[in-house]
Amino acid sequence: MTPPRRDVLAVIGGSGLYALDGLSDVEELHVETPYGPASDAVLRGRLGETTLLFLPRHGRDHHIAPHEIPYRANVCAVKKLGATHLLGVSAVGSLKEAIAPGDFVVVDQFLDLTKRRVASFFDGGLVAHVGFGDPTCRSLSTAVASAAARAIAADASGKAGRIHAGGTYVCIEGPSFSTRAESLLYRSWGASVIGMTAMPEAKLAREAELPYALLALATDYDSWHETEAPVSAEDIVAVMRKNVAFARLAVAELAGALPDAAESPAARALDGAIMTRIPRISTDAKARLDWLIAKYVSPRGEGGGKEMAGP
Repeated sequence: MTPPRRDVLAVIGGSGLYALDGLSDVEELHVETPYGPASDAVLRGRLGETTLLFLPRHGRDHHIAPHEIPYRANVCAVKKLGATHLLGVSAVGSLKEAIAPGDFVVVDQFLDLTKRRVASFFDGGLVAHVGFGDPTCRSLSTAVASAAARAIAADASGKAGRIHAGGTYVCIEGPSFSTRAESLLYRSWGASVIGMTAMPEAKLAREAELPYALLALATDYDSWHETEAPVSAEDIVAVMRKNVAFARLAVAELAGALPDAAESPAARALDGAIMTRIPRISTDAKARLDWLIAKYVSPRGEGGGKEMAGP
């Protein structure tokens, strides 16, 4: 008989997502990682048969700027706590008229314009190249879109925004917002939303073999819209306060309807991706990445990749 799945849904987003009705056995955990501390303590609890992990990207008092977020520590922390799925929840600006403030976008592609962020676990004596053509997990994204739709349908006020399944997220360095010229350029590329935190989070999730989806909460029209005021932090906070209740409902709905993580392409992202021969992997690299590569790099020298041929 097939043993029951033990799903662990990690959510990286705002601290307001913690307040889920029915969350039990709640505890705060501080996780040691090779990359230093995560943004904050991880809140762990149970909702039905699913374990949930919550981690605020910017810290609970929002003291960490987008370019200073410890992305590697955050993804490593939830992986070490047994995460089987990872959902990012982010505020974004809309680059399309059809995506109004208050709407939700389940992102499926990214344009990474960040400049100063470490975007990989693989450095310092160990090389791996993971596939990233489809950067989100299709089955998890479908489940997120369905969960968000159910959350909106359950809202008695009728004020919830619409769900947009699919869209390209432009990730900029921040912390300032884009210029009007930049915003218009991104629109010309066909991008859907703009934000500051999805990268390298999505890349690291793939390297960590975690199925990843992103629920983006549109708060404004960035800087391109001629009849709307330029984006401001005050406006974003006002819309976010309205959206966070729906995001909490969506997380609760998703927790009870997670797809099988083992069937996601992300689950074996490192299979064949590790290029450094096992004897050449440094002791430091093995120790630093033991939480991730142990099943591929055995003590007997099995499972390693081939050394890349240089010029």
